[in-house]
Amino acid sequence: MSDIELIDSHCHLIFENFEKDLEDVVLRLRSRGVKKLVHACCELTEIPKLKKLSHKFNEIYYSVGLHPLEAKKWKKNSKSVLRRSAQEDKRVVAIGELGLDFFKNEDKTQQINALIPQMELAYELDLPVIIHCRDAANEMLDLCTDLSKKGVCPKGVLHCWTGNPNEMKQFLDLGFYISFSGIVTFSKAHEIHECAKVVPSDKYLIETDAPFLAPVPHRGKRNEPAFVENVANFIAELRSTELITIAKESSKNAEDLFKFDLLSRHSSC
Repeated sequence: MSDIELIDSHCHLIFENFEKDLEDVVLRLRSRGVKKLVHACCELTEIPKLKKLSHKFNEIYYSVGLHPLEAKKWKKNSKSVLRRSAQEDKRVVAIGELGLDFFKNEDKTQQINALIPQMELAYELDLPVIIHCRDAANEMLDLCTDLSKKGVCPKGVLHCWTGNPNEMKQFLDLGFYISFSGIVTFSKAHEIHECAKVVPSDKYLIETDAPFLAPVPHRGKRNEPAFVENVANFIAELRSTELITIAKESSKNAEDLFKFDLLSRHSSC
């Protein structure tokens, strides 16, 4: 049993490649000290599965939301579906994963039309957002800055950080957290290394984004929450500190952001 306690702030376990050995996956994450994890939601049809999973395993909390690459599935009633899903289950700790992705889809209007209502809902419910941002930092910063000036920008995290230190500073200035995935362990991820070195100790999370982006030394394999320890270890090396320090800091930050088990969290504004 691991002496450290870790939180995997972003993963996906309802995909087919976990169907046969999910129980073993959970046993392994427990053996590596993973006390909590946040299962991110990509589309609304996943919500019943996520709810069932989170009530089966005490470690699992989840978000509800629509991924930018699924933006075409946003409907008139989607916001109300998400609101109801978030309010009826205290194990929902965030809205998302939402955001912008111009790497795989350049339909900005469609993505923004799905993004804005989710940001509004998160602010309304006082829930953090889990932001997916790929090749869209400037647009995401502009959008969040506009919401911030209006006083209606929700708190949240930029998950699977792939930006540079300047972009990171701008998101930090808006109050967001930065989450590092297995990409930080890749040898050529120089800008991400620099971000991990200088990010404030009270503003970063760690994640796996399982089953994607397995960290070194598991690169090329299916990722799983137990491997979040490898992410923490690498960041400890970058920051010239101990694994236990990274575990404590990142876990406290995740607790501060997601407010696990806070029963009053879902009262409607």
